[in-house]
Amino acid sequence: MKFQQYDLGHQKRGNIVEVTLSGSAANVRLLDSSNLNKYKSNRNHKYYGGCITKSPARLTIPRTDTWYVTVDLQGIRGRVSSSVRVISRESLSPLPEYSSPSISGLVQPVRGHALGDNEHIEVTTSYYDVFISHATEDKDTIVRPLASSLISKGLRVWYDEFELRIGDSLRRKIDNGLTRSRFGVVVISPSFLSKNWPQYELDGLVTREMTGDQVILPLWHKVDKQEVIDYSPSLADKVARNTSDATIEEIAFEIAEVIKETS
Repeated sequence: MKFQQYDLGHQKRGNIVEVTLSGSAANVRLLDSSNLNKYKSNRNHKYYGGCITKSPARLTIPRTDTWYVTVDLQGIRGRVSSSVRVISRESLSPLPEYSSPSISGLVQPVRGHALGDNEHIEVTTSYYDVFISHATEDKDTIVRPLASSLISKGLRVWYDEFELRIGDSLRRKIDNGLTRSRFGVVVISPSFLSKNWPQYELDGLVTREMTGDQVILPLWHKVDKQEVIDYSPSLADKVARNTSDATIEEIAFEIAEVIKETS
């Protein structure tokens, strides 16, 4: 089996692996040492990645460990060359870049199991720091500025305008975002309280909190405590920030501090 291999060495959780292809589509796999050996011996293995049809593609290191990237043409006809670079999560600056000679041909499939939804790898990451649950009516005034501010502070944000593409399954994408996000910012507003999709997202976050972890970070917008109590007494019991008391930038700073303290 022909493949390109990149030894990324010891990488911290949250570093971003960027893979650029030149030529045809290819299969990209992010593997730890054990699964690399299984891949090379054509045994069943687990990996992060999938078939790249557009590049550059980005994958996030899921845990601190030694990592490798492989590129192959598993069932794909053509020729491809590739390069890989790692971007530090702390500084968002590129670390050393790796390149490899091109490969060509049509190879037989190898046995593997992708960890997560990765058919469109160019928009899939291994995890997000925060998922923003909100009503559409609050995008312009609150949510979009909040998402942009959180990103400027180095956080990976699941926000529907950034993640959804034409033809995507809304439920599947939201479920994927909820599962892969460490925290959920819930923008509670009159519009939020009257919508079904935000309730679906909140139910998913509450389910995760039942494991004992803090997940939900509430943000109140144009609502009072009694309205939140009437909607969800348990949600009203959580310490929240209110847009009437703090600016978006101040709220984003506090959210970023909470998330970074738990990294």
